[in-house]
Amino acid sequence: MKSDRTFTHLSPKGSARMIDLTGKSPSLRSAIAEAWVNVGSEIAARLRQDGGLAKGNVLEIARIAGIIAAKRTPELIPMCHPLVLDVAEVDAQVVDDRVHIVSRVSCEGKTGVEMEALTAASVAALTVYDMVKSAGKGIEIGPIRLLQKEGGKSGRWKRKENRRAAD
Repeated sequence: MKSDRTFTHLSPKGSARMIDLTGKSPSLRSAIAEAWVNVGSEIAARLRQDGGLAKGNVLEIARIAGIIAAKRTPELIPMCHPLVLDVAEVDAQVVDDRVHIVSRVSCEGKTGVEMEALTAASVAALTVYDMVKSAGKGIEIGPIRLLQKEGGKSGRWKRKENRRAAD
């Protein structure tokens, strides 16, 4: 099946490139992403009880790591434009045997903030993993996914499935 869509980060000759934003006007951009970390019942119980393990308050440290990651996304993803973020929020809570992380990012800019939201959720999930790995080795991360984005030429997009990520 042939698609009319092109890869914007590839030149006509197929080499990597940063998108030219010169002619674009700034507009309000926002994105929400999520990540799940399956920590198992014992670790989840400990996180629910006191929020932490020997290394500290896992959920709070993961939240802070996610916010920092959102702001540093262009240092990690080669073709991302640097953006001045107006909002970078990360929430983390224990749901059953998993940690659910939701990131929200917005700014007024010439390009979207999906990568910033996804990076925030990803790094927060990795931080949870790092902080609890000494208590169990069977931890799994995923899915990590965009839930919605607003702004720009493509407007609003929202994930159609409205269910909790599968176990």
